Amino acid sequence: MPEIPVPKFRLYALVALLLLPVTTALAQNHQAGSLTIRDAWARPTAGQTPNGAAYMTITNKGQVPDRLLSIESAASAKTELHTTVAEGTVMRMRPVPSIDVGPGETVALKPGGLHVMLIGLKAPLAAGRKLSLLMTFEKAGTTNVEVTVRRGAPPAAGHAPTHAPHKTH
Repeated sequence: MPEIPVPKFRLYALVALLLLPVTTALAQNHQAGSLTIRDAWARPTAGQTPNGAAYMTITNKGQVPDRLLSIESAASAKTELHTTVAEGTVMRMRPVPSIDVGPGETVALKPGGLHVMLIGLKAPLAAGRKLSLLMTFEKAGTTNVEVTVRRGAPPAAGHAPTHAPHKTH
């Protein structure tokens, strides 16, 4: 059978498609000083739901503690750090002023625990979409984190060690 030449643009497109999962996985890690933020994700919202939540893990590979002070996003009117607490048999979300990340610790922001609350969404969170969070840390400074909207947690998120109990200030 004779060899059929493949136009270069098709070859480049094939290589790009093959590398897409690798670049997507790499996009999940963000560095801020000694902190690594990974597996940032949010659940899709239904209809005109006014609020959403984002989750991630933050690991401090440094020798000094750091603290997440605030988060901002253009995707919502207001963005807050929250935790989930039990009040009798009811689970309620409450704002926290900050989240400590001690040296050598990993803090998981996950459903049912610490998380980022996106209040007054400007558009629904649709699966496959991305949104940006501007995170400000006491020592590491400010970093921009890309969040992927997906159904269910990323596979790695379930395996991340968590620190307990968390401290807030």
